[in-house]
Amino acid sequence: MKQDPLDPRPLFVDPKIGGGLTALRIANGEKIWFSPFVCAPTAKPGWSPAQSQAVTAIPGVVFSGSLDGHLRAYSAEEGKIVWDFDTVRNYQTVNGVRATGGSLNGPGWVVAGGMLFVNSGYARLGSIPGNVFLAFSVDGK
Repeated sequence: MKQDPLDPRPLFVDPKIGGGLTALRIANGEKIWFSPFVCAPTAKPGWSPAQSQAVTAIPGVVFSGSLDGHLRAYSAEEGKIVWDFDTVRNYQTVNGVRATGGSLNGPGWVVAGGMLFVNSGYARLGSIPGNVFLAFSVDGK
């Protein structure tokens, strides 16, 4: 894996460790559920199961992004994955600029007006680069 010239820290992306989501009871820290990471069928350069993107929660659902480029929605009650979308691909954009998805890291998803918004692509520390801003709706429009 190539070192990022703008970041002198050593690369830490390890395709064998990390990931999973845990729900805790805020009153006492008790673990309610744990959902282990779901391994992607094939590893890509920069792939990691780490879920380092901030989570976003709405009633009934917790959204979590991972360094492997997957957007996942978990049942807030049980921790089961109810939706999984691989962002690592090319996209047709509204302004015609070439866009690709990549690792998910940093800020979480934004939910507003019945839409879900997230950026995909994080090239620091050996992760998968990209440059796309995605918008999802319940009805697919």
